[in-house]
Amino acid sequence: MKERAKELKAEARANKKEGERDVLEKIAEMQEPDKTMTKRLHEIITTNLPDLWSKTWYGMPAYAKDGKVVCFFQSAQKFKSRYATFGFSDQANLDHGAMWPTAFALKELTAVEEKRIGALLKKAVS
Repeated sequence: MKERAKELKAEARANKKEGERDVLEKIAEMQEPDKTMTKRLHEIITTNLPDLWSKTWYGMPAYAKDGKVVCFFQSAQKFKSRYATFGFSDQANLDHGAMWPTAFALKELTAVEEKRIGALLKKAVS
């Protein structure tokens, strides 16, 4: 709850640099392999979709458009899971029929995953 309260205050200030700083701090706190994967995801997202704002969302890195989270990363260590998660909120334009995936288990980030994530991101903000 403290993390979310801090996030809401940052959102109220609408400070893009502060959001970026908060995300980079959260990434720095992570353990491997999540740290390396999240750093690379951050690079992919900020390079290919510079209009998305970096921010934290429930204490995890997230990226927003028009103030609403589009995608996020959940650390395996923080949630004591066997894999990290890269997910999309309901704000992402990923609709396909009556059912579609909104979150993906992520054990490592190779060129194949990077390409797939890039395509999903483009569709999500279209």
